[in-house]
Amino acid sequence: MPTFTRPVAQSGVGVVISAYMRQVYLWMAVGLAVTSVVAYGVAGSPAIRNALLGNTMTLIVLVIAQFGLVIALSAAIHKLSASAATGLFILYSALTGATISSIFVYYPMASIGTAFLVTCGTFVAMSIYGMVTKRDLTGMGNFLFMGLIGIIIAMVVNIFLQSTMMNFIVSCLGVLIFTGLTAYDTQKLRDFGANAPLDDAVAVRRGAILGALTLYLDFINIFLMLLQLFGGNRD
Repeated sequence: MPTFTRPVAQSGVGVVISAYMRQVYLWMAVGLAVTSVVAYGVAGSPAIRNALLGNTMTLIVLVIAQFGLVIALSAAIHKLSASAATGLFILYSALTGATISSIFVYYPMASIGTAFLVTCGTFVAMSIYGMVTKRDLTGMGNFLFMGLIGIIIAMVVNIFLQSTMMNFIVSCLGVLIFTGLTAYDTQKLRDFGANAPLDDAVAVRRGAILGALTLYLDFINIFLMLLQLFGGNRD
């Protein structure tokens, strides 16, 4: 697993930001790897898949546990040890893998691979934009957050309506919203990294884990929305 190493020579804010963001992206990659391995493993085992996803109550517990871990990490990050924060992030990544494992059952591998590659390209482009732009994206971030609340409400309503058109609209808006949030969140992390206390490894690890979680959520949601848009199914 990645560990934070302080640069031998520090010259300027740029080096500080680079050191911090490098750890953010490394931990994000670890989270995505854990999610992928767990998702593929659960999907490949009918017994485990049915035990976790075949029971509605178990699925609800998994989803609630995911929300609980995100809240715990976000609210208590400054009180957690570096190892505890890291452990919770890895646990969250594993739970997400278990929850989304059904994509390997419902979608062809070619569609999953295509959605993943498009997500990677979109994420990289918007993250680079967030890193280099001089424009303050705070206003855009607030607007996108309101849009996020809107699509969450629409998704809940569509559970009862089961509207294909609404699902398509929500997926389109979701891609746009999380794409924009990737740039906004990256800029926010860049600004935080400018003041990262490189001599405090615990504080840096906490900040990196929280940053990794933020970008991880953007990535996963873009991927799932894209998969719904053009993934097709095995039937």
